[in-house]
Amino acid sequence: MSFVPLSQLRSSSSDSSKAVSLQPSAISSTRHLPPWFKIQARTGPDYLDIKQTMDRLKLHTICEEARCPNRWECWNARTATFLILGDICTRRCHYCSVETGRPLAIDHEEPRRVAEAIHALGLRHAVITSVNRDELEDGGAAIFADTIRETRQLSPDCTIEVLIPDFEGNEDALATVCAEKPEILNHNIETVQRLFSAIRPQGKYQRSIEVLLKAKELGLRTKSGLILGMGETIDEAREVMRDLRFVGCDIMTIGQYLQPTRAHLPVARFYDPNEFAVLKEEGMALGFTHVESGPLVRSSYHAEEQVV
Repeated sequence: MSFVPLSQLRSSSSDSSKAVSLQPSAISSTRHLPPWFKIQARTGPDYLDIKQTMDRLKLHTICEEARCPNRWECWNARTATFLILGDICTRRCHYCSVETGRPLAIDHEEPRRVAEAIHALGLRHAVITSVNRDELEDGGAAIFADTIRETRQLSPDCTIEVLIPDFEGNEDALATVCAEKPEILNHNIETVQRLFSAIRPQGKYQRSIEVLLKAKELGLRTKSGLILGMGETIDEAREVMRDLRFVGCDIMTIGQYLQPTRAHLPVARFYDPNEFAVLKEEGMALGFTHVESGPLVRSSYHAEEQVV
């Protein structure tokens, strides 16, 4: 895959929008969350329905595995993100709480069970993601494709978003998923180029950019997400936004990093909600069709609203 060097990319896109100066937040402690991180952890009938359906069909959600702070809000609104290819990841990213190790064998019945759950829950929009399965030749792409096909068979009116790994740059694997034409193809960049190798040691910044470029060339609506608070500067975050727009990325999510356990990367700083609001304005000025930006925003937050 041919790709424009990022140095050229940035110089050609640096004037796309006027940058707004943001002042660093005074809050930098990881011991006490800022006052805007107040979450109402409550269950309800929809929450319990999702929980019971996942348990009955022996399925995983990234909502639980990644300790998402929005789980109660989303599940009570009957939205959840399915985690396929098991719950053990072959990579160790320093911000992520998903278990790392040697995955179990592929469960070829899993796509059908995901489709059954989507049908049983009556979902209008389904988000499907996975752990990394680098030990597989196709990185699990065939299971993604099977899951899309099974879902459409049982729920033809349900729109589908897939949040895929980088497949180690395997273009055939990416093409396998893209051939099923999900409504949104998401691949998260997560952090800035300077920090990428330290925070995501088994990934590559440019490779992730290339995944989004290739998916766009294959005709898909693309999406990516950035996590703030892991040591980046605000100008580096802006560079990521420009890089994503240069390859035609349509949708972007921007959220605050929260340290899942003491063993994970500490929070470098907390961003104020006003800072997220400014970044949303800048992103829309760059040409994203939708920017979801806020402290509690995660990749699938309000995902149904992003389908055109």
